[in-house]
Amino acid sequence: MAAGDGTTETAHSAALVRLPRLAAPPEPPADPRRGDVDDWGRSEAVRALVRRLYEPIYTQWFRAEWEGIEKIPREGPALLVANHAGAIPSDAPTIMHGIERTLGRPVYGLADYLFKALPVVGTLWSRAGGVPAHPDNAYRLLREERQLVLVFPEGTKGSGKLYRERYQLRRFGRGGFVEIAMRAGVPIIPIAVVGAEESMPILWKSATLARLTKLPYFPVTANQVLFGPLLGALAYFPAKFKLRVLDPVSFAVPPDQDRYSKGRVMEESEKIRVQLQETLHEMLRARRSVWFG
Repeated sequence: MAAGDGTTETAHSAALVRLPRLAAPPEPPADPRRGDVDDWGRSEAVRALVRRLYEPIYTQWFRAEWEGIEKIPREGPALLVANHAGAIPSDAPTIMHGIERTLGRPVYGLADYLFKALPVVGTLWSRAGGVPAHPDNAYRLLREERQLVLVFPEGTKGSGKLYRERYQLRRFGRGGFVEIAMRAGVPIIPIAVVGAEESMPILWKSATLARLTKLPYFPVTANQVLFGPLLGALAYFPAKFKLRVLDPVSFAVPPDQDRYSKGRVMEESEKIRVQLQETLHEMLRARRSVWFG
């Protein structure tokens, strides 16, 4: 019995095979981004902070009202095009905030490289969703990342208008925004904005100071006259904002072509400019007060 027991133990021991120790799973590669900052510099944490800070300005100061915001898609790309105004434009943050709070979608705003180059301001601008205005940036956001992109075709010609020129749209450049939409295969959605012109109206511009400061224009605003140069650069007048989203404009052309008809591009650009101008005139005729709408 004893011998038999020993033999059984030996057989069992021989049957046991030591398995190799499994290697630990590899460490995931480090995220090259810092925090929640995306490839464009946009930070959702900063945007959330901006939304909290801007909400009372949006709802109580500008008292923004939208018409047709449902025409902006809840998913998929679109190029948003709007009129531009104000020494320090108030239209871009109002549009971006309104869309994000209503549709829950981020909006990337294209603007002059000047903002990107400014110390501190450039970084904050990027964190809040600003992107340097370049066709390649717009194409990538629209075609590859399927985002909403906001552009102001008037550029600084729009924001630099004097008060006596309010709501008179400038040329839309060479229609580059139309070509971007064609190449990316996305619709253009025009947005008419009333109120920005009166929030920080320009009374006079200094060409000499613009050259010295290397700015596109150096404005003297009614806000600065009333509140002083520093506070006047930050304090907007409480003009009533009304925003009307027009029907999307699509183009029956294949995307990603090497070239598009320059004549067609300019024609479509002018159609959109005229449509926005006529809409602004209609909204202004219906407006009873700058401050109450």
